[in-house]
Amino acid sequence: MEIRKQSSLRGTLTVPGDKSISHRAVMFGALANGTTKISHFLEGADCLSTISCFRKMGIDIERNKDEILVHGKGLHGLCTPSGILDVGNSGTTTRLISGILAGQKFSSELDGDDSIRTRPMKRIMTPLNRMGADIASIRDNGCAPLRINGKNLHGIHYDSPVASAQVKSCVLLAGLYADGITSVTEPFLSRNHTEIMLNYFGAEVHSEGTTASVKPEPVLDGREVKVPGDISSAAYFIAAGLLTPDSEILLRNVGINPTRAGLLKICMDMGADITLLNQSTEGEPTADLLIRTSSLKGTIVEGEIIPALIDEIPMIAVMAAFAEGTTVIRDAQELKVKESDRIAVMVENLRRMGADIEGTDDGMIIHGGKPLHGAVIDSHLDHRVAMSFAVAGTVCDGTVDINGGDCVKISYPDFYNDLYSLSK
Repeated sequence: MEIRKQSSLRGTLTVPGDKSISHRAVMFGALANGTTKISHFLEGADCLSTISCFRKMGIDIERNKDEILVHGKGLHGLCTPSGILDVGNSGTTTRLISGILAGQKFSSELDGDDSIRTRPMKRIMTPLNRMGADIASIRDNGCAPLRINGKNLHGIHYDSPVASAQVKSCVLLAGLYADGITSVTEPFLSRNHTEIMLNYFGAEVHSEGTTASVKPEPVLDGREVKVPGDISSAAYFIAAGLLTPDSEILLRNVGINPTRAGLLKICMDMGADITLLNQSTEGEPTADLLIRTSSLKGTIVEGEIIPALIDEIPMIAVMAAFAEGTTVIRDAQELKVKESDRIAVMVENLRRMGADIEGTDDGMIIHGGKPLHGAVIDSHLDHRVAMSFAVAGTVCDGTVDINGGDCVKISYPDFYNDLYSLSK
């Protein structure tokens, strides 16, 4: 994929539906009684993997032009899968569905692509086994493929060593099938879509500070879910609008849940011109975002905000390279176990473009303001890396060639078309 410098970006976009919410809407709809109608569902490869897995467990799911219909069969309505459950590249599918499968009356196997086979699964295996689950790494390396033999589960309190919505959600979903209350405490609050949506479907989830707890055996009812725009997808157009000269971009109906919207705070700290319009606080909070070209300055990204922007750090690193001054990113060791080692990959590729950047054990130090030039970028088949460097290509001199650039289909199939639609 070749990206060239743009003189201006202007226009209005509706970014794809939130990936995290799309996954959960299908899963919870499958466990509910009756039909769940999902609009603005993300038709990306990861979310389609979730649909495929639940279809293999007997759930009828219709994909229409404007909506997804999930015909749920209740908390205990899943049946023995018709083959291995293929999670593709999706860590969310793998970890959340494992919590559900742990409490079933059947056995199952989960597997995915080469990337998913390197992602750490001990972080969910440990609490699930404490609940009485029988979950094992088939290759005995703490990664997929996984074999799960459904068992009777016990409610526990789990102190998670990482602030991870996937770990928290896995344990809470297993808690739906436990014999008592299940709770999870995190070091920092991770995204809370599971807590919000489970309550919406009829479960009893209580949140206090960084602890979330769930009562077992709820009766879930099918619901209508309107998926907001994904702020992780909006991040690339926020950055493009801020960095590209003479730009003004309006992004409609973007989710601004505080546990996800850390990017907006960091952008403001860097001096960004972003206006929130038409804000709504019903269910998942949303707003239209108006972005205008800005002169950015370096900042520090660390501590409890990290879980609220972990997926946006590659884009923040690119912004920092164009900003004046130094940006320090700390406490982000989680980047090493994403679709790629995002610390190493961002450092490697930004250096190719002429950036002054240094990788650390838990982040990066970026001395911004140096002119960047075109280069050949290795995406390592990581969709967030590819999109971040596409934005860099709209600002730097020369051409950015992204190897494996079509991996954006994982979360944003129309990304390049939307980016070029803003060119003037």
